[in-house]
Amino acid sequence: MATTSMNIRMDSTIKRQAQELFATLGMDMTTAVNIFLRQSIRRQGLPFDVALNRPNRETLEAIAEVREMKKHPERYKGYTDVDAMMKDMLA
Repeated sequence: MATTSMNIRMDSTIKRQAQELFATLGMDMTTAVNIFLRQSIRRQGLPFDVALNRPNRETLEAIAEVREMKKHPERYKGYTDVDAMMKDMLA
């Protein structure tokens, strides 16, 4: 198999972190990039989802609940003592 070189620019911190990760996995950067490229060709696209980080329904409900609690703190019991909170939670 004939080989060729490829030059890419990246943040030096990202490169270092990637090299450390791949070394832990027993490979170098060249091997990791080749795996990525082969998987991209095999899948005819990126080998992972590229999407906006959108919270799921449960997270959205929790966010709404916290906003409600901040808006109307008088409706909710608060704690300044962890032991008292744990006692109420375990009761």
